[in-house]
Amino acid sequence: MIRRIFNYRKVPYAEIRAFSVHVLTASGSFLAFLGVVAAAEHRFVDMWWWLGLALLIDGIDGPIARKVRVKEVLPNWSGDTLDNIIDYVTYVLLPAFALYQSGMIGETWSFVAAGMIVVSSAIYYADMGMKTDEYFFSGFPVVWNMVILTLFVIKPSETAALLVVMAAVILTFLPINFLHPVRVKRLRPLNLGIFLLWCALSGYSLLLQFESPPWLVWSVVLTGIYLFCIGGILQLFPSLGKSS
Repeated sequence: MIRRIFNYRKVPYAEIRAFSVHVLTASGSFLAFLGVVAAAEHRFVDMWWWLGLALLIDGIDGPIARKVRVKEVLPNWSGDTLDNIIDYVTYVLLPAFALYQSGMIGETWSFVAAGMIVVSSAIYYADMGMKTDEYFFSGFPVVWNMVILTLFVIKPSETAALLVVMAAVILTFLPINFLHPVRVKRLRPLNLGIFLLWCALSGYSLLLQFESPPWLVWSVVLTGIYLFCIGGILQLFPSLGKSS
């Protein structure tokens, strides 16, 4: 009787396993919440660690989902939608909030810059053509976590920080390619190596509480510039990095 009322059925193990991947993805939202709490209390180093953990989950949930065939097993649950929600919170909303809370560009302009970030990024996520056939992003792919973290590391002037934010917002809507360090095949070993190096350098800066020596600051800047520009360079030179 109870089964009939609640339409109960025994859930296959494959569905439980597939749904657990969605739970793993969704857990990134709680880590982002912990980051919001830390940023609200001006514990920015803690915030970036929470965000880093959320991004680690974001990096592993996709391969796991493909391994257990989540789309086939749970066709009525959209992993892509869930992933976009978590990405917006972790890549956009939390970094923008950190920028605002830090007052890095002054109280007024930090508020304006954060507003530009969240609005332009929301529009970008609605773009169905954000990826090219080679898996480049078309337009700046709103990886504000990387941009804002870099600003925390290098501690630029208010004017320089504002110009960086404005430039990235404008580039969001321009047809310039940006790198996906894993999925783009051209120069993949080099690109992935530099991306991992940037992550390691940024993590070391966090360990130093952002009291980074000049060599570390310049290393973060140079590796960041490479990752920011290499997509456009490969777009300008279509044969570069292609195997003959």
